[in-house]
Amino acid sequence: MNTPQPDLQVRGSLTRPEQAALAIGRLAESAEPGARLGTKQELQERCGVSKGTFNEALRLLQARGLITVRSGPGGGLFAAEPTPAVRIGNAILALDRTETSVDDAVRIRSALDPLLIDDAIQFAGRADIARMRQALDEMSRSVETEDVLTFLRANWDLHAAIARTSPSRVLRSVYLSLLDVLASHTVSAEPVEGRTLAEVLAERLVLHSDLVEALAGKDLSRAQELIAVHNQR
Repeated sequence: MNTPQPDLQVRGSLTRPEQAALAIGRLAESAEPGARLGTKQELQERCGVSKGTFNEALRLLQARGLITVRSGPGGGLFAAEPTPAVRIGNAILALDRTETSVDDAVRIRSALDPLLIDDAIQFAGRADIARMRQALDEMSRSVETEDVLTFLRANWDLHAAIARTSPSRVLRSVYLSLLDVLASHTVSAEPVEGRTLAEVLAERLVLHSDLVEALAGKDLSRAQELIAVHNQR
């Protein structure tokens, strides 16, 4: 007799593929490495998502090293042995959607920033700096229109570009996962008391522009000084 399976549908502010990936990922982590989780069709139906959404979730799960997919008779999805870096990243993504989690994400991200600045000084190439400047251009346009959410998304793109210069897979994984937590929680922003939103955005733009120029110029002391100011504010 088959044991009734739990409902894999989840709720939250993540995208539908990310929600499905999170649900199946939890199932994989609770199973023994190599255990069969089910067929694609079975798991898609249990997640309650479309085929396209499910296939995108599979790509996310495979990229995170949580599952393997086998075709043919007896095929389907199987639990993989996740690496420590994968476990860390998925643990962060699985945080409850609470204010405390956001506070933790901001605090930990700020603690990691100096490490990433060190790596960016050493390893950022012209293409990396170009991507950072593209994010700055988007931030600049958002200041003009006072579009704070677009500004924040571009700001996260900038920090992600800095993170991707690091050769440390663990550091990249943790930091980018923290950015995902922040992005999934942010629905609005308010100006600091006594200051207009335009003033705050303009100031942040200058700070980030100076930071990118310090990275481009390989000026470690200046970059570390700016990231300290960034995190104090």
